[in-house]
Amino acid sequence: MTKRTPIIAGNWKMHNTLAESAALIEGLTKNFENKQNAEVIVAPSYTSLAKVAELCKGTAIEVATQDVHWEDKGAFTSAVSPVQAKDAGATHTIIGHSERRSVFGDTDEILNKKVAAALRHGLTVIFCVGETLEEREANKTLSVIEGQLEGGLKGFTEEQLKGLIIAYEPVWAIGTGKTATPQQAQEVHAAIRKYLAGKYSDAFAQATRILYGGSVKDSNVDEIMAQEDVDGALVGGQSLIAEKFRRIINFN
Repeated sequence: MTKRTPIIAGNWKMHNTLAESAALIEGLTKNFENKQNAEVIVAPSYTSLAKVAELCKGTAIEVATQDVHWEDKGAFTSAVSPVQAKDAGATHTIIGHSERRSVFGDTDEILNKKVAAALRHGLTVIFCVGETLEEREANKTLSVIEGQLEGGLKGFTEEQLKGLIIAYEPVWAIGTGKTATPQQAQEVHAAIRKYLAGKYSDAFAQATRILYGGSVKDSNVDEIMAQEDVDGALVGGQSLIAEKFRRIINFN
């Protein structure tokens, strides 16, 4: 069994001014403890990206963007390229978050181009997949997720995807207060790993870290992280509260 270093990532979404971002990083790094030696990543909004990256220098916290465009530059008003993201200090990028899919209309084809752009510039990709409540109730969870993986990662070799991080976030559990049970999370994570083994190799599947996202809290993180195929968490609301996010980083 491959030993996978856990990852705790915080997606700040459209929250925090520059001052609030700075205060949150100060709260996280003050007397910083990381019992599990997890990799810690925060994904601020674009306006705070450079400031947060600067404040995280010399700490154990890495910085991600919440999305990137597929072109390096051009007439794409409001978009941010992987070149700009790296220049601002990002080492990772989230791609395919359910809000990008459902609110902004990112298709598998668009996400595939974004993955290509991120990999081209050396950004580590956190690729998100997940089903809606209707899809789960129709017993389509695994087929939906496999379709998202197939479409988003189409055309890439195992070597190109080395270091890929996958985040499973059931759409029905994001911001709703509902959480997939640890057993539900484990079932889907195991299925994702099985898909990766079949599509690429068992070694690749065993090395790939799969995070759970969807109303992760300080009160449920221990149970979630106890599952064999859960390698970390993509945290929303509680990543905005230093004390709670620190407890999640130090899961038992």
